[in-house]
Amino acid sequence: MYLTRNPKFVKLLYPDMIWNIRVNEKVIFLTFDDGPDPKATLDALNLLAKYQARATFFCVGEKAQKYPEIIQQILKAGHIIGNHSHKHLNGRKTASEIYISDILNAAEVLNTRLFRPPYGRITSKQVKAIKLDFKIIMWTVLPGDFDQSISRETVLNRCIKNTKSGDIIVLHDNPKFYDTMIYALEGTLDHFSKAGFKFAALEDKYL
Repeated sequence: MYLTRNPKFVKLLYPDMIWNIRVNEKVIFLTFDDGPDPKATLDALNLLAKYQARATFFCVGEKAQKYPEIIQQILKAGHIIGNHSHKHLNGRKTASEIYISDILNAAEVLNTRLFRPPYGRITSKQVKAIKLDFKIIMWTVLPGDFDQSISRETVLNRCIKNTKSGDIIVLHDNPKFYDTMIYALEGTLDHFSKAGFKFAALEDKYL
């Protein structure tokens, strides 16, 4: 079970993590987890370019080692890279020492101070250690492109109905969810671009 939009009290309960961005403009922050992937990531990059949108890609260290050229394409296109651990570990099911070591392994591959925990699962002990070196980025809107029990139209509708200025949306450039992700991404870009929003990456000026 998951919430499509995180309620405000979550931000108050976990103040050491970033759930949305305070802005004075019409801007949305698209983020992608689980890449890089030769098809899903590259097709997402093409759509972002079509709409002159910037995004943040939280990459898995092992995959980044396998596809370093895709990492370079992400950066060359003006997007930002984030750390999504090295082996996509679940923090609540992994000893803190092992979990933090895994993040540091990914940090050797990914030159970034942004981190998002896989599955959003992380303990308070892990947060306390990680926040010393990283900004922990969570999300506002989780439309569920990974959820195979719902249609791609539902995922897009969740993006449109639940997103406000300053929100962070999570999609997955994972080949398992390719069709739904691409459909939701293009629909979201089209809808909000026509409504006068811009899509920005999580760069320092916002954090």
